[in-house]
Amino acid sequence: MLASLLNVSHLVQVFGYPLLFLLVMGESSGVPIPGETGLITAAVLASAGKLQIELVIPIAAAAAIVGDNIGYLIGREGGRWLLERPGRFQSQRRQVLVTGEPFFERHGPKAVFFGRFLLGLRVWASWLAGATRMPWRSFVVWNACGGICWATAIGLLAYFLGHSAGNAIQAFGLYGLAAALIGLASGFWLHRRHRRHTATADGPGAANAGRRRRGGPEPGPEPEPPR
Repeated sequence: MLASLLNVSHLVQVFGYPLLFLLVMGESSGVPIPGETGLITAAVLASAGKLQIELVIPIAAAAAIVGDNIGYLIGREGGRWLLERPGRFQSQRRQVLVTGEPFFERHGPKAVFFGRFLLGLRVWASWLAGATRMPWRSFVVWNACGGICWATAIGLLAYFLGHSAGNAIQAFGLYGLAAALIGLASGFWLHRRHRRHTATADGPGAANAGRRRRGGPEPGPEPEPPR
């Protein structure tokens, strides 16, 4: 993996904001380089006072938007030709368009937005959107929303949690970390629900059963009011 070959932390620390912009823009335009790793590293460096998080987040968001639009133009101008041209794997390449076009017609905005948080889609979603002729106005709106939300979420998470957050996000991805947090919250909620259900089940019926076990009298019917 390219991210493991490059000392991204050292490079970002030395070259700062310009390198952050180039890494994020390059990954977003379809080049498999560690753009998200650069954002995480820059946010961790900001938490150590070596960069400013107020600049890291908008620079990463702007780079993501610019890179995605470059990828969209590449996919729109040349992506279809690459997928349709004769040669090896022609049927498989054509199948990408057969599957991708109706998918982007139905789920294009969601794919562009949520693809920003997934490694595979983050690199190729803009190409596929362009190659399948997704309307540019719709693409640019959801691309901007995804880029801003992605840069803000990843940047702030890595900034406030520091190195431990950076290692967790790189190892498991943002969705893996979110899934762990959701799992913990769900377990706590189920435990509380079970306790409430048990308390409800141990109401008057449980009290009467306890009296029968102890040999005590069961409560009789309430007396009728005097007429």
